[in-house]
Amino acid sequence: MIKAVIFDMYETLITQYRSPVYFGMQMAEDAGIEGDIFDQLWESTEPDRTMGLLTMEEALEKVLKENACYSEELLQKLVAKRKAAKRECFAHLHPQIIPMLDTLKKNHLRIALISNCYSEEAEVIRESRLFPYFDEVNLSCELNIQKPDAKIFQRCLEGLQVKAEECVYTGDGGNSELEAARGAGMRALQAGWYIKNSASRADIQKNGFDWLDSPLEILPYCL
Repeated sequence: MIKAVIFDMYETLITQYRSPVYFGMQMAEDAGIEGDIFDQLWESTEPDRTMGLLTMEEALEKVLKENACYSEELLQKLVAKRKAAKRECFAHLHPQIIPMLDTLKKNHLRIALISNCYSEEAEVIRESRLFPYFDEVNLSCELNIQKPDAKIFQRCLEGLQVKAEECVYTGDGGNSELEAARGAGMRALQAGWYIKNSASRADIQKNGFDWLDSPLEILPYCL
């Protein structure tokens, strides 16, 4: 009997590609820094940002100072635009996301989130319309643990107070999350509704995992 459904966030519940993005290239342009130079410095901070050892603000300040273009005004401009882009993602949900979550709630299933994310993403997740649906939230930058580390899955199970075999995990498949969820004892499903627009299904479907074309297709696995 399934008692809980655990979700990934990006490219599962939300996508970053239905609204304008604000990634390294866009930040570099606003900062007046050569794109390759900016990306090299920015991407080098990703492991620490994911693990909560460095905030977005701290990382951007480092990049700007190393390029001798730091000012508080410029920093705050980049921060504001980055957070705005992250918030905008929640305005462009797949139309079945809310009905799917509502159905799970009405059937008394517990809902959890496990996401590798940065400090600014954690902030907007907690502000979002989706956050009230979660009974348990596990964010890498807050726990200093990231997928596919088994510890973050175990932490989630403990928070939900359920056994692994009582859970369904759903994610797009990044960070070896499906393999890790299955290794932890959960039923793992691949969320294809966002990523199928970026490549052919044959190129992105993972062997050995059921593929879902739409969010409501989760329900038969749970109810």
